[in-house]
Amino acid sequence: MPQINDIKRKNKNTPKSNQVGRGNGSKGTYSGRGSKGQLSRSGGNLNPTFEGGQLRLVKKLPHMRGFTNIFKKNYVSINLRDLVNLFDNDSITMEDFKNKGIIKNKEMIKILGDGDVTKPINLEVNAISSSAKSKIEKAGGEVKLIS
Repeated sequence: MPQINDIKRKNKNTPKSNQVGRGNGSKGTYSGRGSKGQLSRSGGNLNPTFEGGQLRLVKKLPHMRGFTNIFKKNYVSINLRDLVNLFDNDSITMEDFKNKGIIKNKEMIKILGDGDVTKPINLEVNAISSSAKSKIEKAGGEVKLIS
């Protein structure tokens, strides 16, 4: 005749779990919990970050919470008035920004529309605002977006 625990188990291949702490007939005197202490009592579970009373690592290092997005794109934004002041030439590429020290290796350039353009400029940048693009095209320049 099948026992009650066998009927409750859906998968017959898993072994029957022992019910501990119900007297000497089940698992012995201390039921695998040792003799005294917080962990031998019922409901005596500890926080997983508990370190025996020592200040926890979680409390020591609150600045390490969260994560760093490795796919984040770092843009350096430049207004049109600064662009006109920085560069004299008509065509400006990403190499010109690197040579001036405005961007580093993996940074990207975004042009913002604050300021005016009087002469035509050919730009090669990663991103541009719509107002800056319209001002450059109105002055007779071109904008090439690169990724």
